[in-house]
Parts: sequence; C-alpha cells; structure tokens
Amino acid sequence: MLAGNRSQRVGDQILREISNILLRKVKDPRLRGATLTEVRVSKDLRNAYIYYSIFGQDEQKKQVQAGFESAKGFIRKEIGERLHLRYIPAIRFIYDISLEYGDKMERLLEKTRKSI
Repeated sequence: MLAGNRSQRVGDQILREISNILLRKVKDPRLRGATLTEVRVSKDLRNAYIYYSIFGQDEQKKQVQAGFESAKGFIRKEIGERLHLRYIPAIRFIYDISLEYGDKMERLLEKTRKSI
C-alpha cells in the first residue's frame, strides 16, 4: 500500500468530518457560506491543509479566516475523537483561490467571445 494513498484516504475522511463538524457543532456565524474544497495531508499524517472558498469581499474573507482560526482547536479535538489516528494532524486553513481564478477566466473568455 502506498503512503500517498493512505494520506489521500485520511484527507478524504478529514474533509467529511470537518464538513460535518461545521454543519452540526460550530456555531460561528463568520463561517456561514464557506465551502471546503480539499484537504491535503502530509505523508506522515501529522499535518492537514484544509482549503476553503467563499465568494465575497476581502473583509468577508478575513472574517472567515478568523473564524476558522478561532475554531481550529475545537475542530482538531473533534477530529481526534472521531478518527482514531496515532497522531491528530495539526490543521491549517488556507483560502482556495482556484474557484475565484476559474471564475475570472470564465469572465475573460466570455468577454473575448462577445468581442469577436
């Protein structure tokens, strides 16, 4: 079994669990509207990078990041209780620019199509 497959499977589990935790346990209004897009876990399973997206202004993005930072300890504790891993991964929330970038590209393509 490849280590990469294990880290991917653990990442998928973490994504499901964090989604569930955010939906049912975390009551922070700053996190409303945030969408988890991906979880990448290091090969040693000690670090988890959780990517999220939100459509909004820069101030709203800062508020969401602050909300995730505030809930990080609670979320990590919940992950530890739900996924019986040897090490509870340190978690880091990262704003995912790929959706924003894709939206920008789509608008540019549409603009180009209209000008032709």
